[in-house]
Amino acid sequence: MSRPPAPGADRLLDHAIWWHVYPLGAVGAPDVLEGDPADAVVEHRLPRLEAWLDHVVELGCSGVLLGPVFASRSHGYDTLDHTRVDPRLGDEADLDSLLEQCGERGLSVLLDGVFNHVGADHPMVRDPQTSSMIKQGEDGRPASWEGHEGLVELDHGHPGVEDLVVDVMLRWLRRGIAGWRLDVAYAVPTDFWARVTDRVREEFPDALFVGEVIHGDYAAFVQASGVDTVTQYMLWKAIWSSVADTNCWELAHALEEHDALLGSFVPQTFVGNHDVTRIATRVGDDGAAVGLAVLMTVGGMPSLYYGDEHVFRGLKEERLGGDDAIRPALPATPAELGDDGAWMLSLHRELVGLRRRHPWLARARTQVEDRSNEQLTYVSSGGEDDRWLRVEITLAPTASVAVTGPDGEVFGWTSGG
Repeated sequence: MSRPPAPGADRLLDHAIWWHVYPLGAVGAPDVLEGDPADAVVEHRLPRLEAWLDHVVELGCSGVLLGPVFASRSHGYDTLDHTRVDPRLGDEADLDSLLEQCGERGLSVLLDGVFNHVGADHPMVRDPQTSSMIKQGEDGRPASWEGHEGLVELDHGHPGVEDLVVDVMLRWLRRGIAGWRLDVAYAVPTDFWARVTDRVREEFPDALFVGEVIHGDYAAFVQASGVDTVTQYMLWKAIWSSVADTNCWELAHALEEHDALLGSFVPQTFVGNHDVTRIATRVGDDGAAVGLAVLMTVGGMPSLYYGDEHVFRGLKEERLGGDDAIRPALPATPAELGDDGAWMLSLHRELVGLRRRHPWLARARTQVEDRSNEQLTYVSSGGEDDRWLRVEITLAPTASVAVTGPDGEVFGWTSGG
């Protein structure tokens, strides 16, 4: 059964702008956790992120979306213990401190919940009392997820799996997080998510649930699953592809599809995350600026991937270690980044500021007015006469963005200007 977003989730959908960070990479943790997490030496690296929280606030963001922080063997998505902070990051006290520091700055926190699969050497796989919670393949062995030998699927028809997920969610919500990003939510039955979200909302009615969904009917998934929103990969692809190919027709079509989604929910929007090639690598500096302008002037709950505000580059490759370049270590403090990306940081602050001055943009409806290969004009409006912004994008011969409202121009940028 579908439901409107809970009051607290509704607030986040309307106002949140997330700084998305991949902790294991950002703090320079080792690639692999050796041995049993319970016996591992705890390295207190997670507190390094606290030095970046003022940067997040100055950027204009209102929340931190943390990638995996739970004990895992390697990249964080091969969980070994959902109740323990990864020893490579620290311990529960470190996470509590980070949550407290975020709270003092008014920053909400989302955690990354991996509930489709666990690491192949998770204790429940070997324990006869819990191994029934692992999906079995045709050969009677634990079913690997999408051919990844280090990951085995949970059996979402087993009541114990539902209890496990609910217990984990409640445990960390009680510690002060605002909600969950649900990793590969598309691979989990929607009725499972509906039962889980119903149970969790009995205690935390305002918890936010963001489902990772790549393809398919986004609106139908939201309605059936009980999550509040899903990742808008269709818009992400259209932004970089249109810029790369100088083809605004694709972006125009995607904006029309995006507008239709806003009729039923607020999508989670982005131009970069931990799973994709960096936007500046895809389309260059000018293209990254154009992509950011689109992100900040259409409906949705946007996230900014750490480092994109300083034009970080990184190519995702389909090989072992192929994500390393897009999940780099951060310096100890923002002051150590240097000045090379200062112009992009300034642009981020300006566009995020524009977004925050027009919070109605979260649910804005967008109408494309004009399009060609090189140019696109659209109007985002908020349902009242004085709530509209006209966005004019030019890709060639010189990239530029102009945003006007009822009182004239509110933002302008030209490549090299």
